[in-house]
Order: sequence, then structure tokens, then C-alpha cells
Amino acid sequence: MELDMAGKENTELSAGDRWAEPAPGLRKNLGILSVDQIELAKLLLSEGQNHLFDHWSDPGVDDGRKISFFDQVTRLNGSYPGGLVAYIRNARKLLADSKAGRNPFDGFTPSVPSGEILTFGDDNFVNFEEVGVKEVRNAAFVLVAGGLGERLGYRGIKLSLPSETTTGTCFLQHYIEYILALQDASCSLVQGQDQTRIPLVIMTSDDTHESTMQLLKLNSYFGMESTQVKLLKQEKVACLKDNDARLALDPVDSYKIQTKPHGHGDVHALLYSSGLLNVWHDAGLKWVLFFQDTNGLLFKAIPASLGVSSTKGYHVNSLAVPRKAKEAIGGITKLTHTDGRAMVINVEYNQLDPLLRASGYVDGDANCETGFSPFPGNINQLILELDSYRQELTKTHGAIAEFVNPKYKDSTKTSFKSSTRLECMMQDYPKTLPPSAIVGFTVLDSWIAYAPVKNNPEDAAKVPKGNPYHSATSGEMAIYRANSLILRKAGVQVADPVVDSFNGQEVEVWPRIAWRAKWAPTFSDVRRKVGGRCSISQKSTLVINGRNVYLEDLTLEGSLLVNAVDQAEVRVGGSVRNRGWALERVDYRDDSMPEELRIRGFKIERLEQEEANFTEPGKFSLNS
Repeated sequence: MELDMAGKENTELSAGDRWAEPAPGLRKNLGILSVDQIELAKLLLSEGQNHLFDHWSDPGVDDGRKISFFDQVTRLNGSYPGGLVAYIRNARKLLADSKAGRNPFDGFTPSVPSGEILTFGDDNFVNFEEVGVKEVRNAAFVLVAGGLGERLGYRGIKLSLPSETTTGTCFLQHYIEYILALQDASCSLVQGQDQTRIPLVIMTSDDTHESTMQLLKLNSYFGMESTQVKLLKQEKVACLKDNDARLALDPVDSYKIQTKPHGHGDVHALLYSSGLLNVWHDAGLKWVLFFQDTNGLLFKAIPASLGVSSTKGYHVNSLAVPRKAKEAIGGITKLTHTDGRAMVINVEYNQLDPLLRASGYVDGDANCETGFSPFPGNINQLILELDSYRQELTKTHGAIAEFVNPKYKDSTKTSFKSSTRLECMMQDYPKTLPPSAIVGFTVLDSWIAYAPVKNNPEDAAKVPKGNPYHSATSGEMAIYRANSLILRKAGVQVADPVVDSFNGQEVEVWPRIAWRAKWAPTFSDVRRKVGGRCSISQKSTLVINGRNVYLEDLTLEGSLLVNAVDQAEVRVGGSVRNRGWALERVDYRDDSMPEELRIRGFKIERLEQEEANFTEPGKFSLNS
């Protein structure tokens, strides 16, 4: 009976399945597919993807894998704006442009855009910082964290990597504690009991989603309420095997399409499809701040940068740092088309020099009288005005201009060395904006705003001398440098650094100074909590873990750790002298050491220290 019914079903299909003739393997299996799956099959064949079914066996063999194939196609079709048809057609156009060598900036003339250049610690900076603190309660933060730490030589997720080893605070804890500190500071400026909870969205991927959720849960969300944090998982996109945009099958599983990451530009589509933009708008929020997963300095720059956005009325504010000509970092550039269109956008460093030369800039990408390029360096941190952002995404559904970067086998550009895919970048959002959009930038010195951790020790050691290593070694040392210079600007006498080498990287070693975000989320807070004549020697370590800790006439030559509950006011002074903590070299090839130490090239040897713990409310004095 069952065989007769199956035979009847296949007979009925044969009368109306001529659309499947180009794919015989698919045609003989139509009987095991649902109506929705058949529609997806028609879609694939209409776009020239017949090859996906060339190897399909007879019904009854591998049927589960065939159904799984269409489960994957369903996900790929649903996660891309416009579906797989739009993806394949976009790919064909971009691949044709790539093969023809078309210039993506054809018709555009570059010029220097307008923006705000800040000097940390001066009155202008402090004023913007104060405005930013007031505004931050009206902001949502979006952390782009879809990548693993493999490029670093670290097998965990990058968010779990310690930002510095003096306290061992991981990047995710560091970020959350700064958001909470800014939340408290902002709400304290509002009369009455303000219950604002700043939302945090984390964009994850298949590689990072479960580990990120586990890190949050195991640490009770690092002090945030669980309802404040939302994870949005980014899907990968289909790989392309040739210039005709034929989808590539997975080399390990022929019933699976090979996929690769689409890029962090997906964050816009995810925010749109999640409905969060409307929720935030209805809650009265005004700003969306995007940031990356391993920049330990960024939150020192965020309040002032948000203040710039609010004061200037920017719809888009790109955070930037001074950039040396031809440095391997994109430049913020104004591009004006012959048809009158204009946009302020990041132009990658390898495209900026030829673009300038082709536009009449004889020297191309060259330094100006300041010693830096007039085109600021993009650090991929964005502040968007929520209302205009929401309106724009209503039109685009979050789709971002894509690019493709195939590796061709030879100069004929007819075949690839390996499969490729379309990619998109978060910072390309302004490409679709109307002329009325106000797009600017905020430049801050690198020492206060930019120290990404992305290169492994071997790659970092190959970086030409004088260029940033962007490694775990340089990232940690940059935090100590920033904290030392901030204290200097607040009046503390901080000793000069010494130069040392770890994992083949020559770095400045400053006093190991670290404080939790709640102690001083802004420069004004630092100035308020430092008084008298304070000095810190180069070999010293200072850790401040308490909201109301004040340094007054402190002389530190060694290690001092101060821990205090929020209700304890502690004044720290006098002379602290001990053997302190030393840096001991670690070889990155030493498998006996933890990865987070190997990639830095050092570990901390705790020789001697003074530690003071204040666990009860009250006023206290620590005067050694």
C-alpha cells in the first residue's frame, strides 16, 4: 500500500516537474521534499545552481542529508536581506566588476571632511566629556564580537581574554563595568530616582555564541541585569566557486553549502530584524554606539566623543586617531561624485593613495604640516543618532554595500584559488545616506583611544619598527601608558617608562597602573580623586578597586592594591615601599604556559605588595 502511494506521488510529480530537468539528481528526489523545500529548489535552479544536485543519490539513500541541505538553504535564504536570489545576483555583479578591474571610486573626488579634533584633558575635552556623560543614559551599546582569538594564538573567544594581567579583567568585564559606571554617573545627574538601564547588544557568531553566553552566565553578567544584555547571532553566507556566482559545496560534506563570515556589517541587518531599534526609540533613546571586541582604551574616549555627537548634531560620528600617511589603517574621507552625490566614508589605506593621485593630489597620501595625514585614521567605532538610523534601516533593512575579494589562480581571472564570498563592513553604513545626513568624525590621540589586540606574536614581531604591533603585548602596555599619562595630567608625578622587548616586540613599560571603571569613568573623576603631591615610580604597581578612593600625597615605590566597597570612603597617602611585582619573560613557544601569557611574552611575579581591603561602610585613611 505504501509503495503504491509513493509511486502515485512520483507519477503526479513527473507531470509538473519539468522545471527540474536541468538537475536530474534533484528531480528524482522531489517526492521527499516539502512544498517549501520545492520552492527553494526552484529558486536555486532559476539562479543557475543546478550543480548543487549533480551528486544526489536515489530516493532512500542519504535522505536525511538531503533534508538537512534544504534546512541550511532555508537559513541562508532567511538571514540575507532579499534572500539567496539577491545574494547570488549581487555576487555576479561584484565578481564581474572585480574581473574587469572596475574602480569602486570611479567618478568620486576625495577631500578632507570636517570633524572635531580633541586634546585629552583640556577644557574643550572636559566640556565634551560632561555633555557625553549626560547623554549616555539615552544610549544603547552594540559590541561586535563574532570572531575567535585564533589569529592571536588564543583558542578562546576574544572577549574572555584578559585586557591586562595586573587585575586579570577580561575584555567583556572591562566593557560592561564601564557601561555600568557611565550609567551610574549619568543617572546621578537626573533629579529623582532614575532607573535607566543602558542596553548592551553583543553580535555573536556560530563560533562565539555559546561561549559568550556561558561567560556571561558564569560571571552573573559582570554586574549587569540579564535583561540589559541581548545576544544577536550572525549567520554566515554561502561561498562562491566561480565568476558565475555558483555556490560552493563544502569540501567535507557534499550535502552542505560551504559558508564563511559575511563581515561585521551584518550588525545593521540584525538590529533591524530584531526590532530593537523600535524598542529603543519607544523608550526614548537617542544614540547607538558600536564598538569592537579587543580595544582596551576605547571607553576613555567614548564620553567626549558622544558629547561631540550631541553638540554637533551628528547623525554619524566615526571615532578616529591621527594617521601617518600610508599607515595600514583606513582614512576618513569625503567623496564627492560628478553627479553631485557626497559622502563621508572610510577608504581603505591601499585604496586611498591611488585615489588621491588620480584626483590631482601629486604626492598622494602624504603627511601635512602636522606630521600626520589630513585624513584621520578610522578605528571602527561609530556613534549613530538613533532616529535617523532607524529611518534609514526601514528603507534598507540593514543591507550594507558589499565587496568581494577573490584570489585568482592567474592573470586571466577565470578561476579562483579557493572559494570566496561577499563581505560587508559596519563602517560602510554612510554609503546609503541621503545628502541631508550630517556625518562627521572625532579625532583623539591613539594613546587614549586605540590599542586593538589582533596579531599573534610571530606576526607582530615582523611589524616594521615604529609601527603599532596591535598584539596582546602592546595592548596591555598601552593600558598602563594611558593610565600613567592620565594621572600625569591630573597632577601625579609618574616616572618615565623604560624600553623592553617581549616576544620580539620593543615596547615602553610604564608603571602598572589599573583601576576599575567605577573609580573614574571620566577624566574629571580622576582629577577629583587625586590631590596633593603624589608620585609613582616606574617599577610600581597600583590597583584601585573602589568607587570612593582618594589619592592624597602618596609616594609609591612598589605594589599597592586598594579594595573598597562603594559605601567606604578611603583616603590613601603616605609612603608605600616594597619589592613590588616584576615582569618575567615568557616564550610564546612554551606550551607549559597558559595561552593568555604566552601571547604577551611575560607574566607577573608577585614579589611583595601592600593590600588594603575595606569591606564596611565608613570613612577610612590609609597612611603608610
